Amino acid sequence: MRSAGLRTTVLSILVLAITITADAGAASPAAQVADPTAAAGRAARIEKGLLPGIVIAGRPVPEMSLAERMATLNVPGVSVAVIDGDKIAWAKGYGVLEAGSPAAVTEKTTFQAASISKSVAAMAAMRLVEEAKLVLDEDVNARLKSWKVPENEFTRKEPVTLRRLLSHTAGLTVSGFGGYPAGTPVPTTVQVLSGEKPANSSAVLVDILPGSEWRYSGGGFTVAQLLMEEAAGKPFPALLSELVLEPLGMADSTFEQPLPDRLRGSAASAHNPEGKPLPGRGHTYPEMAAAGLWTTPSDLARFLLEIRKATRGDSAILTQDKARQMTTAGKGGYGLGLSVQGFGRAARFGHGGSNEGFRCQMTAFLEQGQGAVIMTNGERGGGLADELLRAIAREYDWPAYKPVERTVVPVPASELALLTGRYEMRPGKVLAIALDGEKLYLKEGEWKTELFSESPTRFFELDEEHTIVFEKDAAGKPAVLVIDGRIKAPRIADK
Repeated sequence: MRSAGLRTTVLSILVLAITITADAGAASPAAQVADPTAAAGRAARIEKGLLPGIVIAGRPVPEMSLAERMATLNVPGVSVAVIDGDKIAWAKGYGVLEAGSPAAVTEKTTFQAASISKSVAAMAAMRLVEEAKLVLDEDVNARLKSWKVPENEFTRKEPVTLRRLLSHTAGLTVSGFGGYPAGTPVPTTVQVLSGEKPANSSAVLVDILPGSEWRYSGGGFTVAQLLMEEAAGKPFPALLSELVLEPLGMADSTFEQPLPDRLRGSAASAHNPEGKPLPGRGHTYPEMAAAGLWTTPSDLARFLLEIRKATRGDSAILTQDKARQMTTAGKGGYGLGLSVQGFGRAARFGHGGSNEGFRCQMTAFLEQGQGAVIMTNGERGGGLADELLRAIAREYDWPAYKPVERTVVPVPASELALLTGRYEMRPGKVLAIALDGEKLYLKEGEWKTELFSESPTRFFELDEEHTIVFEKDAAGKPAVLVIDGRIKAPRIADK
């Protein structure tokens, strides 16, 4: 949790309603809108009815407008594509490419897809398997040439395979990458994998038994990137264009990093939590398979639709067997390059993305032809994307993405007072718990958010929907603040 990601300073952003498109850039019937008037009405209701992830039992459900939430969360631009009836029902852009600029976001505006890149890269990898240029279950070191996974006690027992790379079960380190600010040196793929300068990340290596557990690894997908390049004998951007982007009609997409000047005019700029553009408009990601795709929601919708077609055996791009492997949940609820969730009608696949200054989300259902892709150019766009997904889910009667109802249990102020104090997440990062009347607040500096009690030690907040639990020591005094069951902040003595 980042305090800057929670603060709600208001940035005045003009939300521009771009004309609903029939996706003239693609000839596929999947991109046609049968009834633009009906689509416009549905889009208008969604724009006015964003929904929070948590609602309090007995209280009215708050509804928020997209314009208000963009301003509150300092997100200058948003682009949306909605899938219904196995086609792109509508696509629409809101806001601007860059704060302070009049250039409007349209359905053709490109954003960094961040970790959604992994899904597209995984489809390309599966195509190389179909062409017998790669094998899912062999040791990747058998084909890697310019760099190999360092051998150790773990790799001698179990190999790192392509299947394990694509499913985050290869035991490899480095969960994600921060990218390279404009004007700074950019490393090669081998330098990234070796952790050699100018790389700003650690070396990628195995430190747990391959196949033993699920652990998210952008490092693993960077190994897959090199493996694919060397197997095909082509640079990654050209290879992905040949295997996925061109066949699927993803004409507004590229894996080129940094983004070429010829494409920058239609690209959104990255923004920090305060809504200010990053220098150079964004970071460069040489870890292309993990985080390097520039694309649009409409192009990603085409990708999702092709996966659905392939699972039914109707794709000329990917076999049914490979598509089903991609969309079958394994360890960690992850398939091959795709997150897989839910059962029955609620079964769905997709991925989220989080690069510096960009947040995005894509999802599609396996049993019915519905889904959506949302891309934003703000550091705080993740919450906004979730709120939009819930509004879309209500409008189209999806079986998932509904607000969770939570019950508030009254706790006496005398008991709440015992929880007050200072809790250190990490050196220099201190959160304060304070009581104001009978209400408990989580604070950092001038910012604060109210904590709602589910028990005397368990709370939640509505700004970013975190769960806060206070763990007590042997004497019964609060000793540790735990955020979402993962982040622990020990209580520290008052100054």
